[in-house]
Amino acid sequence: MKDPLLTPFGEKQCHDLAQSFPDHESIDLLVCSPLRRTIYTTLLAFSQDLDRCGNVIALPEAQETADVPCDTGSDVSALRQEMADKPVDLSRITDDWNCKIGRWAPIAKALEKRAKEVRQWLKARPEKGIVLVTHGGFVHYFTEDWTGYKESMGHFTRTGWANVEHRSYTFTDDDDDEAHVHETSSSRERRKGTEKPLTSTERMELRETTGKPIQKDAAQPLQAKA
Repeated sequence: MKDPLLTPFGEKQCHDLAQSFPDHESIDLLVCSPLRRTIYTTLLAFSQDLDRCGNVIALPEAQETADVPCDTGSDVSALRQEMADKPVDLSRITDDWNCKIGRWAPIAKALEKRAKEVRQWLKARPEKGIVLVTHGGFVHYFTEDWTGYKESMGHFTRTGWANVEHRSYTFTDDDDDEAHVHETSSSRERRKGTEKPLTSTERMELRETTGKPIQKDAAQPLQAKA
């Protein structure tokens, strides 16, 4: 099914996240992938933040990685019609955003490039507390952390993130245009205790073991802080 909606269970997960998310008051900006499930995840899970943050920004570079129907977005005209009465900013979506070729292709080089573009865009924003709702495959490219990414029969079918799992990141102090991020210690402690994070070299070595990703339906909220 192309660009499916959330299931009833998915909607329940969003309502649960709205109650359990610990940092609502620190959110200044809401950003999401323009796939329908991530848009509605954002609207449901962060409904209490909309008045303060304004419209949710749909960022096409944050869409999922694969070219299967469920990871392929709707035409921009259909999205504009569906979101006409909702607080969603679709102005950054181009007509070709869902073509899955060129810059949108499901290949590592293109995915790494647009993940970097998302990091750069977020880092350049004036807001300090930013929520990005994206997908289980793309989030590994965004964070450059491949921990938990599992391979099955030559294709990646799983992600190291659970549905509606949230983690917090800050940008590193590196003064280059890669805009690298690292997970905060409080975020790691919240989900894994005090496990030591991988070094940048270890993350790159793990990245080299990956292939073309084809992953499950998921929407993952990230909390990025400048």
